[in-house]
Amino acid sequence: MISQKAKYALRALTALAQADPEEPMLISEIAVQQSIPKKFLEQILLDLKRSGIVVSRRGKQGGYLLLRAADAITFGEVLRLVDGPIAPLPCLSQTAYRKCDDCDGEHLCEIRHVFARVADATRDVLFSTTIADAVEGAGVEVAAADTDAAEAGQVRELLSA
Repeated sequence: MISQKAKYALRALTALAQADPEEPMLISEIAVQQSIPKKFLEQILLDLKRSGIVVSRRGKQGGYLLLRAADAITFGEVLRLVDGPIAPLPCLSQTAYRKCDDCDGEHLCEIRHVFARVADATRDVLFSTTIADAVEGAGVEVAAADTDAAEAGQVRELLSA
C-alpha cells in the first residue's frame, strides 16, 4: 500500500503535468485543485525539487513547474523517492536489500519465490508508467466502462430475443 504522501506527490505531479508548462502553479492552486493540505504539499514539493523532478520560481510569476517532461517521470521513481523500497520483502529490495531475520536460505524460501514474481510485476508496471501516461489515460477508463456497459446491454438484448 502506498502512503498518503506518495499519493499526494503523484497527484501534485499530475496537476503540474496538466498545467501550462510555461506558467508556474502556486502551491495553493495545487492544494485546492487536488485536495491536499497546503503544509504537507510544501514538504512534498521540496522533496520533489531536491530530486530534480520539479523546479520552483520565486516572485510574482512564481510557483512550481515540472523540471522534466511528464513522460520522463515514472510512478516507480516517485514511489521509491517518497516511500522508499517498493519490494514486499526486504530480501527482494533492489535499493535496500537485507536478509530476512527468520530466513534459512533465500533459494529455498517458497514465500520469497512467490513475492519475487509479485515484485517483478509491480516494478514492471510502476517503472513503465509515467505521469504523462496517467494524465492521458484519465478519460480512457470512463470510455472503457461506457463501452463495457454498452456491450453488456447488447448481450442482454440478444439473450432476451
